[in-house]
Order: sequence, then structure tokens, then C-alpha cells
Amino acid sequence: MESTDALLPEFDRAMRDLYDKSRREARYNATLFLSMLAQHGGLATAQKLLRAPAVSDGFAALRERGRLDLTVEALAVQPRFAELFTGPEIETARRRLEQFGHL
Repeated sequence: MESTDALLPEFDRAMRDLYDKSRREARYNATLFLSMLAQHGGLATAQKLLRAPAVSDGFAALRERGRLDLTVEALAVQPRFAELFTGPEIETARRRLEQFGHL
């Protein structure tokens, strides 16, 4: 298993890919998300969103477009990135996705 440090650049790229795909495929321009990525990096952005008491506006917008696969939550539940998150963060992501029928 790779170290967390080795996974961070990959996770950062995956987060940027979420933005790019959301814009291109779902016609959702997540400018606040992009700003958060630039300011905090991928992992801190994901943690902030997962620790929030409610889903983000971006999650809601992607849900309306039928693209929950492009959410931070969908990325956080991937086994590839599990070691980057706490149990409660992964559970929050899973619960949000299940609530809207994605998992």
C-alpha cells in the first residue's frame, strides 16, 4: 500500500478532474470548488466539505444533473483513497450518496 504522501498528488489530480468533468460533462461550473482547491489543496477541500453539516451547493447541483459520480463524496468512498479519510468522513460520504440513491 502506498504512503499517504504518495497518494496526495494523485488525489489532488482526481479532485481537479472532478471540476473539469463537472464543467464539461454536467455543464456545472464549480467556481467556489476550484477556488477552494487552489487555496487549500484537494485533501483539505474534501475534508472541509465532508465535515460540513449539510451537502454543498455543488453536491446539490450535481444531484439535479444526475451526476453524483462527480462529487467529492464519490471520490472519498473509493477504496483507492480510503486511507486519506477518517472513518466518520467516509461514513458521511457514503450516507450522503446512499440518501440520494447513488450507492
